[in-house]
Amino acid sequence: MKVTMVMLATVDGKTTEGDNTNIYTWTSLEDQKYFFPLINSYSVIVMGGKTYEAVRSILKLKENKLRIVLTRHPKKYSLQTIKGQLEFSNEEPKQLVRRLSMIGYKKILLVGGSIINGLFLKDNLIDELYLTVEPKIFGKGKNIVEGQSLNKSLRLINIEKLNKEGTLLLKYKIKK
Repeated sequence: MKVTMVMLATVDGKTTEGDNTNIYTWTSLEDQKYFFPLINSYSVIVMGGKTYEAVRSILKLKENKLRIVLTRHPKKYSLQTIKGQLEFSNEEPKQLVRRLSMIGYKKILLVGGSIINGLFLKDNLIDELYLTVEPKIFGKGKNIVEGQSLNKSLRLINIEKLNKEGTLLLKYKIKK
């Protein structure tokens, strides 16, 4: 199973502007033009509960696209569950990847947040990281990874300048 983590951050590594979880107030149009087709190219998208809450109002569910929200409290979301489209689970990342692999999925797009990213990295489940770096500095905000002590090496696969302001798309292979 191939797992690709996709994240957006400022130059100082922040994925939120302070406590504001709405990235669309500061991300570039060019990043959005890259991100949404990427989402459409995956049939399984995994995120954490806080990421789900941040995007819930704009989330567009589709048949043949499974979105899994990892949360400690999946029963809390039982009324929002749509089998095969939006599911909530408290599985450990290794269990989830194993289960999805057994039912035929070949790749997963991991869209955050910081705790879920850390858990997947800790378990050596991530193959690639696609990181958009916006030319901004917030000082305060969430990090790409939180909650884990990690020492991961990456190898740059590709770099692309998305706009004249200097938004960069970096693609890395995670060394396992």
